Amino acid sequence: MTAKREGTLRLLDGGVVEQLLVADEVTAAVRDAYTLHSAGGGRVFPLVREKLPAGAVFGIKTGDIPMRGVLGFKAAGFWPNNRKLDAEAHQATIMLIDPATGRPTCLIDGNAVTTMRTGAAGGLGAELFSRTDSTRLCVFGTGIQARVQVEFALRARPSLSEIRYVSSDGRPRPEFESLFAADHTVSHSPDPDAAVAASDIVITATPGGGALFSADAVQDGTHLTCVGSDTRGKRELPPVLFERARVFVDDLTQAGEIGELQWAAPVTPAVEIGTVLAGGEAFQRSDSEITIFDATGLALQDLTVAAYLYRRATEAGLGLRVDWPW
Repeated sequence: MTAKREGTLRLLDGGVVEQLLVADEVTAAVRDAYTLHSAGGGRVFPLVREKLPAGAVFGIKTGDIPMRGVLGFKAAGFWPNNRKLDAEAHQATIMLIDPATGRPTCLIDGNAVTTMRTGAAGGLGAELFSRTDSTRLCVFGTGIQARVQVEFALRARPSLSEIRYVSSDGRPRPEFESLFAADHTVSHSPDPDAAVAASDIVITATPGGGALFSADAVQDGTHLTCVGSDTRGKRELPPVLFERARVFVDDLTQAGEIGELQWAAPVTPAVEIGTVLAGGEAFQRSDSEITIFDATGLALQDLTVAAYLYRRATEAGLGLRVDWPW
């Protein structure tokens, strides 16, 4: 019988994760993930995304960064019935694995990681593709992801002074307004097209149940960040908009399978954001250009953030260490 080898597994619960997450560091990790993806330094393995009973969706995003010894996956999805329990519908768990042995090294509550890395991705999209003189923002959705998207957009574009929001039921959300009202003019818009027409940056952070506004409402010079489409059949944009816009994605294959790009014509040109960040694709927007960033979420984002959390937790002695002999 083979003798057991000693080993440990570090567990990082939600409280530890939130303590360690820092917006600037998450943004740096997401930028790193995109650059690695573009340069071939990190791999994204085939995506699992399947519907479950009662409207739930389960997915696995996985990949590795061979040069850094990073391997792992995120198991995540959406369980709408959690709301009846007064619990978060989105759930995620991240596992880091030692690529040399296949043994798990760190188990991480992935809820806050997913929220913040998606917000950071949207912020990078706004930084790269929106007009530098943008002052007016419109967001569809008032949930956690909508809030974080707005926060990162404001970090990316400090010139933003007006925030319009469109809620799912057409009613105002005073609690959402209070998050930003101290430093910005915040208003609810019952008319989606009017809100889009009056905005320089449009963020869509909804369950992706259908087109949220008409293509004609989008004015020249507008940038759109779309994060709600992450499953086959989901959509937030009117498809005809792609004919007028310059399109950027996090991953071409994934965006075509589960993102907004699944609704575009097969010949629609699109560029991965990592190529722009790495300097492989020059980008200089004109004042009249419409840009779209279709963000479906990459395993490499989760892995770069998870690796930084594991390192910080180990340095600080945070989390629960469990004997895990093998």
